[in-house]
Amino acid sequence: QVQLVESGGGLVQAGGSLSLSCAVSGDTVSAYHMAWFRQAPGKEREFVAAITSNEGITYQADFVKGRFTISRDNAKNTLYLQMNSLKPEDTAVYYCATTSTPVSLYLPNVRMRKMYNSWGQGTQITVSS
Repeated sequence: QVQLVESGGGLVQAGGSLSLSCAVSGDTVSAYHMAWFRQAPGKEREFVAAITSNEGITYQADFVKGRFTISRDNAKNTLYLQMNSLKPEDTAVYYCATTSTPVSLYLPNVRMRKMYNSWGQGTQITVSS
């Protein structure tokens, strides 16, 4: 069973930047597709960005395009999310997630929570106006 631990959360002013990390243990991260989700108070957990295991193809939610960048370092077994131009509406708990679903099933469904079977505990991001 893979374990995920997020870090890098905190308080930032609108327009600022933060970088999140997700350290993976228990298996080699290169075997997994990985993603970031977020959940604001009173809202459903929503897809933010994803990256495939081998080719490193990335996907992003429309609301973060041009602002957030997902990346991975397989040698360090770590997933990253660089967040720039942060807005108050980006305030949420951010979660990393993994799946080893075959790519043919994964690609049409990268934004769906049910595709991911391992989750971190989350890290809080608060953006003040």
